[in-house]
Amino acid sequence: MSEEILGKVRELLPALAERAAEAEELRRVPPESVKALQEAGFFRMLQPARYGGFESHPLDFYTAVRMIGSACGSTGWVASVLGVHPWHVGLFDVKAQDEVFGEDQDTRISSSYAPTGRATAVEGGFRFSGKWSFSSGCDHATWVLLGGLVMNDEGKPIDFRTFLLPIADYTINDVWDTVGLRGTGSNDIVVDDVFVPEHRALSMSHTARCKCPGQEVNPGPLFRMPYGTIHPYAVTAPIIGMATGAYALHVGATRDRVRAAYLGEKSVDDPFAQVRIATAAADVDIAWWTLEKDINDEWAHAVAGTKIPIDLRLRARRDQVLGSGRALAAIDLLFESAGGKAINAGLPLPRFWRDAHAARVHAGNDPERVLVLYGKNELGIQVRDGLF
Repeated sequence: MSEEILGKVRELLPALAERAAEAEELRRVPPESVKALQEAGFFRMLQPARYGGFESHPLDFYTAVRMIGSACGSTGWVASVLGVHPWHVGLFDVKAQDEVFGEDQDTRISSSYAPTGRATAVEGGFRFSGKWSFSSGCDHATWVLLGGLVMNDEGKPIDFRTFLLPIADYTINDVWDTVGLRGTGSNDIVVDDVFVPEHRALSMSHTARCKCPGQEVNPGPLFRMPYGTIHPYAVTAPIIGMATGAYALHVGATRDRVRAAYLGEKSVDDPFAQVRIATAAADVDIAWWTLEKDINDEWAHAVAGTKIPIDLRLRARRDQVLGSGRALAAIDLLFESAGGKAINAGLPLPRFWRDAHAARVHAGNDPERVLVLYGKNELGIQVRDGLF
């Protein structure tokens, strides 16, 4: 089924590219693009099979995201973020899954995982409030996943959970006005003292251990993969896609470009241009190859039902943040080589450049906080299971 979906996504790329400027103007992905991706089956790739999903190999999902991102950075970003959430919901208690997908298997969920919410335990669940930024694609969703701290009677945090709320329980504040990823509609979410039942609050300690209640009804290998690999790579794959699109644009333009500043020299004959193309290609390839290896190595453990080693999980996070950096470096190199005409705001190459730089600042792409964990582990300093 994945090959069929990938084929349908490939057919959508010209239309998605044509709507990239419209996405920037609207400050959200055009509804036609979301509908087309839904009809292609993309949003069900990581969805539990019991709710009409395909439980695809994660690499197939990231391949689709890379293609989408190569046409439009904002659309690739939103597709990846919305597309990975059915997987996360599949880790929740079956009651929560039934509420989300029971009546509509095409339900979409947005998120904002920073623990800016505050929850207090009450009978049967929690009272929950807070404000969250950067909920990408929230205008296309009817549920949201929100990070929050559970507080004890002394006002001290005792747990970090993800809370799952329907649209009736939250408000979207339209505040998104940015220089990059402008088309993602990553607006604020506000929750004012609502009740969240226990089955819709999943502790991050469970996701960190890859032991979640949803695995009772979703026993396949997809739901034994680590949160700290699946989610972070969902914010790297779109950047690799942006670099892929920027590379194709640049190589095509270089073949025809004549440089007036260098007495009409053809760029195709410029050895410095050739070196930059080669270097950018290597950066994009390495970013993707490490993603492939990490996902395949973890998948082998998930299929076998064996615990995924901490060393491997840390390696995957290491490669993920460095992969984002390599893809961004490739775009920077191509942008610097493209000449003065490339800085026109409406052109695709500067749009990829803006979108990739905006994507890089996502917390999941913060290299130092990840690399220090990898370094500690290599030096024999114990690193506990965490969100890596």
